[in-house]
Amino acid sequence: QVRLVESGGGLVQAGGSLRLSCSASGSIGRLNTMGWYRQAPGKQRELVASITTRGNSTYTDSVKGRFTISRDNAQNTVYLQMNSLKPEDTAVYYCNAEIRVLSSYVLNTYWGQGTQVTVSS
Repeated sequence: QVRLVESGGGLVQAGGSLRLSCSASGSIGRLNTMGWYRQAPGKQRELVASITTRGNSTYTDSVKGRFTISRDNAQNTVYLQMNSLKPEDTAVYYCNAEIRVLSSYVLNTYWGQGTQVTVSS
């Protein structure tokens, strides 16, 4: 059994900052790429940022220069530092990870429960 637990969401004024955390736990054999997605009301879920085990990261254009993704491989944790937040960043943010569980050769995708980020104007 594998779990992804997010924390760090909340309400912030435009221009403010938040830091999201997501920790993976359970029978983890290998933890590959981790990422953050978000879903605003009435919109599709979109990839915000992802990071490989080697630290190579990608970002959607709308957050480049404002958001930074990082990870602590020893703690199986991924972070999303969000600066200069805008009202359009308001969404539920979901952690995502590719994980091979112990005694398996298959990589599966796991999701966290989501954390609400609300940016007021």
